Formats: sequence, C-alpha cells, structure tokens
Amino acid sequence: MFRFHKTLDIITLFHKASSPASVRLAAALRQASAAASETSTEDQASDHSAQSAAVRRPEFKLEITESLPTADQLRTILDYAGKQRVGTIVKGASDEQDALRKFKENVENLQRPVVVDWNNGKVAAGENESEILKMLNDLPK
Repeated sequence: MFRFHKTLDIITLFHKASSPASVRLAAALRQASAAASETSTEDQASDHSAQSAAVRRPEFKLEITESLPTADQLRTILDYAGKQRVGTIVKGASDEQDALRKFKENVENLQRPVVVDWNNGKVAAGENESEILKMLNDLPK
C-alpha cells in the first residue's frame, strides 16, 4: 500500500556564536532534536513503556545558522510573533514596519537567538530557554 509520508517540521535557530545564551540554546535544541529522532524497537531488552506513554514532539529538522534572516523571512517571523511581541524580535520596534526599518538600519537590532518553527507558525526569541523549549514541545492539535 502506498501512502505519503509527512515531511519533517523545520526548526531554525538564528544563532549568534558570541552569545552565551545562543550557544546554550543551540546545545539544548540539538539535544531535543536527537531525543525526538530516537526510536526503539519492541524487541529491545529494556522496558520502554514510560517513553511511549509520554507525548513527545515528532522528529524535526534542526537548522542552526549564523546568517541573518532575509527580509521575507523576517516579515514571516514578525507575523508569527504578533503585534505585541514585535519588540522581542527587533530591539525597540513598535510594529512590523518599524521592525523592518530598525533591522535595515542596524542588523544587530535583531534579538538573537531567534527560534522559528516554520511549519507550525511559532517563534521565540531571547535568552528564555524554557520558553523556547516549551514552544518546541507544544504539539499542534
């Protein structure tokens, strides 16, 4: 029987290597990605019932880049963030147009690290690792 397989969700970390928070987050995301892709078989010796009972995020593709987002990517990120959270993505921005202008003036206004779940329309920025991991593990209904 033929069936289509769902493509993996893509999670991108816009990383800044000189930021300790970004380095910690990159390590945490790598660990989460590895945990999501772990599989075990029924015939293995140990009991995996606790693992299978817990709801885990499906496997995803993790992209870590030190490149800045393109203008189109930034628009999408700001859209995902919503009007109230634009300032958490671009320092001091009050709305999307202001954020795009501030980003164009000085790319350092982008509050890296920024994590984007492109398939589920979610974004989180800054040093709050627990908020970012929560966003990552909130499965779509």
